[in-house]
Amino acid sequence: MTQTYGYVRVSARDQNEGRQLVAMREFGIPDGNVFTDKQSGKDFDRPAYKRLMKKLKPGDVLVIKSIDRLGRCYGDILEQWRIITKERQAAIVVLDIPLLDTRQKERDLTGTFIADLVLQILSYVAQTEREFIRQRQAEGIAAAQAKGVRFGRPPLERPVMFDEVRKAWEQQKISATAAAKQLGVSRMTFTAWANE
Repeated sequence: MTQTYGYVRVSARDQNEGRQLVAMREFGIPDGNVFTDKQSGKDFDRPAYKRLMKKLKPGDVLVIKSIDRLGRCYGDILEQWRIITKERQAAIVVLDIPLLDTRQKERDLTGTFIADLVLQILSYVAQTEREFIRQRQAEGIAAAQAKGVRFGRPPLERPVMFDEVRKAWEQQKISATAAAKQLGVSRMTFTAWANE
């Protein structure tokens, strides 16, 4: 018996997948057939997506809200589309773009060509948007650093007895591990301070 599955993805744990879940319910997909990942679309190494792919069989239908929910890498999206429609012989429905509905068996050559073209354009746009996000993020970080904003944890203050402990370590009276323990820091922190 053929099944209809939904795939939902958001890029981060704090993002809300509610809009996509509503779309899946409105399409009539039972909650148990909806697979959700909360991670980047940069590749297809996602746990829920992998479970979904193991379930897909010929005649099944995979529903996604928009093409960028499938992924963000142009080549990978096209490859996954090929695997799903050709190898698994399942259909794909992209809710935001009715033209990308492979259930339509009556398509002529022109209709198939147009759908393939739209898929390639949208896959390209998804990857380009991912690159723009990365670029804007890098520009934002650079601008903040230029204004003096520091990222990461503030540097640890060296304990008052650091010089004394380092001297003992340099004279090989104590190990780096023992020195770090006396100062209440990690061995890596102690050796970084000692080697400055």
